[in-house]
Amino acid sequence: WADGHRPILVLEDLSAAFWPPPWTDARVASVLRVLREVAATPPPPWLAAAASSGLLERGWRSVRDDPRPLLSSGVVDARRLEEALPVLMAASDACQLDGDELLHLHVRSDNICFRADGSALLVDWNLAVAGNARLDIAFWLPSLGREGGPMPEAILPRAGSEAAFVSGFFAARAGQPPIPGAPAIRPLQLEQLRHALPWACRELGLPPP
Repeated sequence: WADGHRPILVLEDLSAAFWPPPWTDARVASVLRVLREVAATPPPPWLAAAASSGLLERGWRSVRDDPRPLLSSGVVDARRLEEALPVLMAASDACQLDGDELLHLHVRSDNICFRADGSALLVDWNLAVAGNARLDIAFWLPSLGREGGPMPEAILPRAGSEAAFVSGFFAARAGQPPIPGAPAIRPLQLEQLRHALPWACRELGLPPP
């Protein structure tokens, strides 16, 4: 943090913390509790709004404009994609992004640890925005399911628009070229998509991909 000309660095020793997976009901509850605490924290006035942050602009409409990267991933074939795109785009467009709540926007297991008392701690806040707190939960759920946790519907029911938005976020990125200096990101996004897209299909009554 830079306060004028005086930089501030705060460190916490997490060497004794536990990093998931595996997941238990208690750990899932602890993450949900800390996400409620985050959402209840007033965001700094200088924080960008989710919809205008530049972090979430690519989704199913980007896939419609150029479906080749997604199709190259093998997650869905061209016929299924063509049939599902109108429903996925409409549901994603209906997702409420903005709000007055603080969002981490990067919730997944490598950014979560648990202290000795079982309380969850979020790290890596470089994507924080102000917006709708349901997004933090929705973006967490594909990785939670991938790692043996509960199904998304058990945590965030009636979330067709959020599921469509999250799956579109990963669909627009998973098949793109590797990121220089971060080769693990695209494979991780692909794994997220493999769980996010079936969730969206279940919520929206679409055939599985």
